[in-house]
Amino acid sequence: MNDIPKLVKSNQEQAIASWVNYLNQLRIDDLLSSFSQQDENLLNAFTSIDEAIRKIDLEVVTANRGGQHGMHGFIAEIAEVGISNARQQILGQESDYQWVNNNGPVDLLRSGVEIQQKFVAAGFSLGALTEHLKKYPDFVQNGGKYQIPADHFEVIKKLYSMPPEEAGKLLSRSSDGPSFKDWQRIEAFFQEGSIAIEALEPSTLNYHEVQRGVYESTMAAEETSLLSTDQSLRDNAFQESLPNLKEGATVTLAAAVIEGGTAFVLAVVAKRREGKLFREFSEQDWLDIAGETGFSFVKGGVRGLSIYALTNFTATSAAAASSIVTAAFGIAEQANKLRHGEIDELEFIENSELVALEAAVSALSSFAGQALIPVPVLGAVIGNTVGTIMYRAVASALSKREADLIERYFGEQRLLDEQLTAEYQELIEKLDQGMSDYLGLLERAFSPDVQVALIGSVELARALDVPVDEILDSDEKVHAYFLD
Repeated sequence: MNDIPKLVKSNQEQAIASWVNYLNQLRIDDLLSSFSQQDENLLNAFTSIDEAIRKIDLEVVTANRGGQHGMHGFIAEIAEVGISNARQQILGQESDYQWVNNNGPVDLLRSGVEIQQKFVAAGFSLGALTEHLKKYPDFVQNGGKYQIPADHFEVIKKLYSMPPEEAGKLLSRSSDGPSFKDWQRIEAFFQEGSIAIEALEPSTLNYHEVQRGVYESTMAAEETSLLSTDQSLRDNAFQESLPNLKEGATVTLAAAVIEGGTAFVLAVVAKRREGKLFREFSEQDWLDIAGETGFSFVKGGVRGLSIYALTNFTATSAAAASSIVTAAFGIAEQANKLRHGEIDELEFIENSELVALEAAVSALSSFAGQALIPVPVLGAVIGNTVGTIMYRAVASALSKREADLIERYFGEQRLLDEQLTAEYQELIEKLDQGMSDYLGLLERAFSPDVQVALIGSVELARALDVPVDEILDSDEKVHAYFLD
């Protein structure tokens, strides 16, 4: 069957288009899935913040837990849990903080790690750590961690690493910042050796952020920060969903290999159909095969890149994009034949029309096949095969007489269309003229000039076929109508 090579090429072209469409759809699906997941992440994060606020309000502030001097410590524990979990959840990770709330040696649990939190203004919370370690001497040895305000930790870390000479020169002796005395206190604390600096860690919060009357603004600021993080994650997901050079290069190379490979197989099959065995292929035969393969390799690359660009940067479906590229190649081939005198201008037009028609049939068939068989590539190939075979069967089944009948029918329809167009235009002109006359009558009938209005009213009544005896067109009729 002579149409088999054309059908194979057509299927290969639509298969590439369907594959590109599948890649594009994967990126879109991933983006929508990412947005949906991020909606859930944001909801979970805000829920953690809301639960923390509710616990602080009801279990700490309303209950006056800890009193005036100790309330902020409980606020800090609950806020640490709510904020830390929210920051994990906004990233789609599991929450790992738990509030122990039993007034024991452990305030918080983080993925199994025991944490004692101390928020004390005096001595950067170090004195409170010493008191806790006296009561629970095995706390650090058992893997426990001490958590202090973030601003306290920064000062401790800075002073801990500062040599004595530098501390004596740089540290202020005023109340505006850490003093040399603070350095001495921190130095003495760690020289004692009960607690190493590695046992300390910073809270997510500063000391002043968990005070009564302040924690509301702290939690509100955290919600704003979560929204900013959420938007950044969505922006990143969107950027990752955009077409990119790497994927475009992959499509280009794959399309080139597929089309080149198809051309190689078809060229070899064509030679075999001539009756030649593989061992009988001459050097020229292999040169012909290589030339056809190389040309198709280039065409495939151009096709893949063009389809990828059309489907991603214009509102064009993959099947339509493939048909556009196929039609462009076909018409370019006909143009080349015209330049070399192989066909005349009429044949060029007719062949180009046929190329465009076949490309359109291929696109429509692939689109329908993909809709009926929603399997990537397979649906497009099956649809293209069925549609192309049906088109060729119908085209070849028409005899000259049937084609002449269709042509005559088209001619009659053309004449009828011209006749109806002329009649339609004539009716429109009559309607325009009648409307113009009617509007003129209305203008005179409702003129501010009484005399003109009277005459206009009579003309309007006559135009509307009002009976003559009912038209007030004389003084006698007017008097009789109003006075009798």
